[in-house]
Amino acid sequence: MSQHYPTRVSRLGWLALVTSLGTLLCCALPILLVLIGFGAVVAAVTYQLPWLVTLSEQKLWLFSISGGILVLLALVIGTQRNSCPTDPTLALYCQKTKRWNLCLFWVALAIWSVGFFTAYLALPLRIWLEH
Repeated sequence: MSQHYPTRVSRLGWLALVTSLGTLLCCALPILLVLIGFGAVVAAVTYQLPWLVTLSEQKLWLFSISGGILVLLALVIGTQRNSCPTDPTLALYCQKTKRWNLCLFWVALAIWSVGFFTAYLALPLRIWLEH
């Protein structure tokens, strides 16, 4: 195993978390705010941060890229699950880093899932339930 494995996976985990947060900013948060009656807040925020509109327009790319990063992270974590150095200090560091990376993965996946549900499934589900 490479000594740099935990660091590379950590960087990939943080990248997955940041891109997943982007899905919340572009799609889930505005929809949730409008749903609870804060449409004026959404209008004010999009006025102050016009790049959010551009991000929303490119949501297919955003979800595809962040989903791809999550899949890549899952593959890397899954293939390197039981390999750590034999040195006790490095092994302890390796195990802690792996736990941290796994937590980052699950948090990023949960955030991505909420964003995906809100952006792509909430409205069709509501329409279907109203019939």
